[in-house]
Amino acid sequence: MRNAEKTVGNLIDKVGVAIISSVDEDGFPNTKAMLPPRKREGIKQFYFTTNTSSMRVGQYIKNPKACIYFFDKRFFRGVMLIGTMKVLQDEASKEMIWQDGDEMYYSKGVTDHDYCVLKFTAEKGRFYGNFKSESFNVVQEAVTLE
Repeated sequence: MRNAEKTVGNLIDKVGVAIISSVDEDGFPNTKAMLPPRKREGIKQFYFTTNTSSMRVGQYIKNPKACIYFFDKRFFRGVMLIGTMKVLQDEASKEMIWQDGDEMYYSKGVTDHDYCVLKFTAEKGRFYGNFKSESFNVVQEAVTLE
């Protein structure tokens, strides 16, 4: 992989599902499928919408360690990003990724108390493609290969 940020970013932009993982109170991983991130800043930060009342939000508040995974089933490749998830409930964050039609999920609109933003910040990752895996570190605006 010559340019991890470009390769990984292109994969992420083409998928329709994100897999996110949290850690439960017993230390076990919990995983679920989500809509893709509403916004991403390189491959360092990702923003998702979710319900404040969800089990996952409670888990991230107690333990911010997280993992997100994106895959391209057509070419059998994927990327795992490891980092932390922060639950954002401030008005600016909620407005930033709100889209028309979100009222279907959050009936009271952008100010709905059951609407929040998950902000994932990646520290490192592992890419699989062409029958091999490659680890990399994610830094502020650049990616370093291991």
